[in-house]
Amino acid sequence: MPTSEPKKSPRAVAVNVLKGGFGKSTTAINLARELGDRNSTALLIDLDDNGHTTFNLGYRDRYEGDNHLQQILIDGADPAGHIVSVTDSLDLLPSHEALEDVETNLQSAMASSQRLHRNVVDPLLGDGYDYIVVDTPANRGKLNDNALFATKHLIVPLRPESGWESGITQTNKRLIQEARQYFDLDLLALVPTDLSERLDQDTRDRNLLYALNRRDDLAQFVPNFARLTPSDWDAIDNGEYTGELPGIRHRASIDKAHRARQPLRDYDPECDQLACYAELAQIVEVGGVIR
Repeated sequence: MPTSEPKKSPRAVAVNVLKGGFGKSTTAINLARELGDRNSTALLIDLDDNGHTTFNLGYRDRYEGDNHLQQILIDGADPAGHIVSVTDSLDLLPSHEALEDVETNLQSAMASSQRLHRNVVDPLLGDGYDYIVVDTPANRGKLNDNALFATKHLIVPLRPESGWESGITQTNKRLIQEARQYFDLDLLALVPTDLSERLDQDTRDRNLLYALNRRDDLAQFVPNFARLTPSDWDAIDNGEYTGELPGIRHRASIDKAHRARQPLRDYDPECDQLACYAELAQIVEVGGVIR
């Protein structure tokens, strides 16, 4: 890890990939928790209609009842009355079971892609919170457009599954490139997550890491904890690699933290994967990967 850091700035970021089951909620929760721990305050916004982030932080009750996201995004209500506390340094704006209604109503709303920015991020970022993290839907729509416009920064988690390449391709084509026709959108990091297989054999872990690290258009966005150089690959293939296993590795404590309704830091502060989430937090703080 670099010993010196560029100046930190308040920043919002969306955790987004157009494919379900790729670790968005896990990444968003633990990134936001590390940002809060390293700074003063962070807000996590759950815009995914499946509510996994909201459930995994113990606020299933807020997923039902009055549609607070309808009130905030459509009616312009103050978000402060609907934000809940996760830890001393992390708050949550929960998801809601009727987010599909919000999506529909946004279709006919004035400035329909600017509501999250205008009603939540702009008034709260810098004054109320140092950092804001948005967990997004896995499908294209107005809620996703709102997340990208409000944050202008993107982190893409990728699991070592057969659909990872189509996931990043569709995310780039249907989200990033389309958004850049209207506003600046910075990709901050591509995050290999939930890795568990060997790298000296033809495994999905190896294929994902090899493609990310060897493709010029992708390698610049790979965090240091997932970086493998050509000499590293030679060492792996020769049985001589002695470095840390790259990527966010599968750990039972990550799954158990969800069941305990806690971020990983609060459930298992000794987990070795916290260093990866800390680097992700640093990437958000300074606006990119530092080599």
